[in-house]
Amino acid sequence: MRIGLIAAPWIPVPPPAYGGTERVVDSLARGFADAGHEVVLAAPSDSECPVPRVPDMRQAEPAELGFTLSELSHVIRAYRGMRGVDIIHDHTMAGPLYPHRPASVPVVTTIHCQLTPSAVDVYRAIGKTASIVAISRDQVSHAPDVPVARVIHHGMDLAAVPTGSGQGGYACFVGRMSPDKGPAQAIAIARKAGVPLRLAAKIREPEEMRYFREVIEPLMGPNEEFIGELANAEKYALMGEAFAFLNPIQWSEPFGLVMIEALATGTPVIGTPVGAAPEVVEHGSTGYLSSLDELPDLLLRAEELSRAACRASVAERFSSERMVADHLDLFTRLLGQKLPFGVPDPGTVHENQIHDSLAPGT
Repeated sequence: MRIGLIAAPWIPVPPPAYGGTERVVDSLARGFADAGHEVVLAAPSDSECPVPRVPDMRQAEPAELGFTLSELSHVIRAYRGMRGVDIIHDHTMAGPLYPHRPASVPVVTTIHCQLTPSAVDVYRAIGKTASIVAISRDQVSHAPDVPVARVIHHGMDLAAVPTGSGQGGYACFVGRMSPDKGPAQAIAIARKAGVPLRLAAKIREPEEMRYFREVIEPLMGPNEEFIGELANAEKYALMGEAFAFLNPIQWSEPFGLVMIEALATGTPVIGTPVGAAPEVVEHGSTGYLSSLDELPDLLLRAEELSRAACRASVAERFSSERMVADHLDLFTRLLGQKLPFGVPDPGTVHENQIHDSLAPGT
């Protein structure tokens, strides 16, 4: 196949630091190419993913994150470079609705956001002319009438992540500086358990800066150390030496790539059982998921869990190879069977079938 990939305009592929979606796009591009397919990637021009890229794309525009004009302009340039491909995998929201995309070329799009009422309206419309991939069963459960062709969990390249010793004597938190991610709860959990906490977080947007200044900074004491945003190597080192990764998320997160990153370093995840967390963390084996009241005690039990089992769970269920194979299987079905848009393939997932039709990690 000749596969066109479209990333969003705001962060390079791969991302130098924060950027879960861009990390997934990078893994897919490399994986498709390694499997012998031709890949053309539309991404910001300062991207370094080693596959052929669409020319005339602009540099990453982080200051424009979420702005419609930025995304629309990017999509126009991206689809201009998609001539001659067999199938397009679009990771933007506006792209699948663009009316001037190449005729007769199937488009697959992945839902990377929470299916809020506004997003549901958008993806119902997208489902009329494109095939939709969801990233967790929980994501699908919030909008069973959105026509999802397949649930495909994220994956990552284990070879890029060293195994840590877990002997650093601290727990860690990594994420956006947002109340949704639970940094305030992480501080409270670690403090109640009496263990040091190191926090690494992205603080770029005005809301993130305000939340840190007004909420998190006043909470911090000698038990906590704020490190800032880390590049990949430093992030994996922080995770790998931690005896536990705190993930007390406060929203229905569609996946949570940071959890499999922590598990890949061998570090168990201690968090709340919301969103896709129960699909990623095996309670009592690769971490503990429970209420905020119970998490301090469970945090103290994290060192009882097998770090080898944590890493093995990523190899078995969340590898980039599995993620790539799942996508290629879907693409082959779409091209070979020419399934109508809105009609899921045999991997169909609707709310009443979520737990029956899908094996873990598919």
